[in-house]
Amino acid sequence: MSASDPSPRTEARVLRVLMAGGGTAGHTSPLLATADALVRRGPELGGRVEVTALGTARGLETTVVPAAGYPLELVPPVPLPRKVSADLGRLPGRLRGAVRAAREVIERVQPDVVVGFGGYVSVPAYLAARKAKLPIVVHEGNALPGVANRLGARFTTHVATSFPDSPLRHATYLGLPIRRMISTLDRAALRDEALAHFGLEPGRPTLLVTGGSQGARRLNQTVGSAQPALAAAGVQVLHVVGPAGEVDVAPETGAPPYVVERYVDRMDLAYAAADLTVCRAGANSVTEVAAVGLPAVFVPLPIGNGEQARNARPVVDAGGGLLVSDDAFTAEWAAATLPDLATDTERLASMSRAAADLIPRDADETLAAMVLRAAGWSA
Repeated sequence: MSASDPSPRTEARVLRVLMAGGGTAGHTSPLLATADALVRRGPELGGRVEVTALGTARGLETTVVPAAGYPLELVPPVPLPRKVSADLGRLPGRLRGAVRAAREVIERVQPDVVVGFGGYVSVPAYLAARKAKLPIVVHEGNALPGVANRLGARFTTHVATSFPDSPLRHATYLGLPIRRMISTLDRAALRDEALAHFGLEPGRPTLLVTGGSQGARRLNQTVGSAQPALAAAGVQVLHVVGPAGEVDVAPETGAPPYVVERYVDRMDLAYAAADLTVCRAGANSVTEVAAVGLPAVFVPLPIGNGEQARNARPVVDAGGGLLVSDDAFTAEWAAATLPDLATDTERLASMSRAAADLIPRDADETLAAMVLRAAGWSA
């Protein structure tokens, strides 16, 4: 090669990451937040990061992952039966099929590291990664870990949790990765834009009601029934009922707005519009509302192993929220409590300060650093 020839290009090194998680926003939101953080870090380390998500055909991931610009690979779902049944007898065969599918994805994608966020898609991912001798990173979203991540934590020392004092092996408390639009949110600065976006009125106290990505019938029915009391106190409502949710409200002429949405993809605007929220206590909901300093009434889902109440407990104990059981969250309770709370500006300000000081906002970056270390990249 002569001196006038251009110098040969040095190919940037590439880190390929397979991230398993799906079903609900509780798994997909931290997955996407971490994926974004990894992609941002690639150029800083002299290379690039390519992320592929692993999910099933029945979860929210089929919509949100492609919308975020990441490829999605699918494996058969293997839900774990909670009771002795015929499904339990079929579990081993289903699991073998899902692991085989996960191994085929690994052979095709050639990842350098596998990251799991729990849920039943993570079990075949962990088993296939172990068979392929790939590094594994586990992130547990809930205060009480599920079966999948209890298994995954046996295969690796790279284990991160959203809440402190986890019983998982090798657990490191990092927090829950949340989207940059949430972690960098200035609610006060965005409030006027947010109110206008949803057709809400400036100057009124605003209650946000959301049951998560699927909605919550109890929340819909209870807050809908309390609408007259909320209106009498001058409280307007932004109510996200879920894709199949319904709420029976008929505000009188001149009453404060009661805006009903089935789904909101700009939750930063929803949080900015609100003074108070009523929500379930999934890890994603608890982390996001606390991180942005939004006072909350948490109504944990009454099924499962009690993880939602545990998720909310640190925020409630710090003074950033209230915890109300599902059966106690009645129309009478809501009518007697929510109007007074939504209009008590001093109490809301105190709750906001308590919540905002509690939750890490940079868990996406710290988990990305753990993934890079597990893969042998300098973080």
